Amino acid sequence: MLKFLYGLTDRVLGGGEITFEEASRLMEITKQRDIVSLISLTNTIREEFKGSVIDLCAIINAKSGRCSEDCAFCSQSAHYLTDIERYPLVTEGKIVESAKEASNIGANRFGIVVSGENIKDPGELKSICTAIENMPSRVAIGRCASLGTLTRETARDLKKAGLERYHHNLETSESFFPKICTTHSYKERVNTIKIAKEEGFRVCCGGIFGLGETPEQRLEFAFTLKELEVDSIPLNFLNPIPGTPLENAPPIPPMEILKIIAVFRFIHPTKDIRVCGGRQRNLRGIQPLMYLAGANAAMIGNYLTTSGSNPKEDLQLIEDLMLVPKCRTDQSV
Repeated sequence: MLKFLYGLTDRVLGGGEITFEEASRLMEITKQRDIVSLISLTNTIREEFKGSVIDLCAIINAKSGRCSEDCAFCSQSAHYLTDIERYPLVTEGKIVESAKEASNIGANRFGIVVSGENIKDPGELKSICTAIENMPSRVAIGRCASLGTLTRETARDLKKAGLERYHHNLETSESFFPKICTTHSYKERVNTIKIAKEEGFRVCCGGIFGLGETPEQRLEFAFTLKELEVDSIPLNFLNPIPGTPLENAPPIPPMEILKIIAVFRFIHPTKDIRVCGGRQRNLRGIQPLMYLAGANAAMIGNYLTTSGSNPKEDLQLIEDLMLVPKCRTDQSV
């Protein structure tokens, strides 16, 4: 196994790629010593291609609940009875103030997230665009948004307002997606990614693990992202919400999560691998190892409807690992 791991690592460090079959062999690793060897090598790959700098983002849940979609994991779906706060789009001022707060806790990117299939109300789109336009005069932070499916017209309005990066998760593999969502198709999600790229946005696109997918479907998902050439890959791990169909889903073991992160780093050596929702609940005491497993980015602060870690503790964790948070002044979009 060690010979196999070192051979793959040398190839990736030299600019090569691994195959689906080789990735499958990595995903089949079960021995603790082999997982430890795997993550030690993905730490080397992260260091080679991404350095010691950790990219940090934060979000605002700018419009919560009442979503018409039926994603089985989502507490904001109108199809399920969940105990979350529901409210319409917040004001432009609230969005900008939240961006300032994100910067103050150490984030170098800020995402505006709304529930729903997409932005249908022209007034809401105008309000979001105004907030994006006003942000640079108040705070130096990367401007991102997650507003559902895109039309070219909406994408161009957002681009004109100054949006730099668009986020839209595929969530899982195409073969498993129908078991998670029935109200829209996988192709619609892929089309939004393509529109965002063609309209000049950098794209943040990932998904969530622990939905009941197989290891092969995790790899199918990983290689789809490779084909789409996305820039940042957020990896979420299910935090089951009471009232959703997946409320009783079993958790993924922490070492398995580290293996998933590591395999994604092997497949995507030059991309941002960003660990987001569910990391505190699922990784527990070994959470710092997500960076050694290959992650070079994370979401800090709270998530959409669940709480995150204390940002100061996240920053201390990064420092303790001899890593450095990225500053907005040090980066391009």
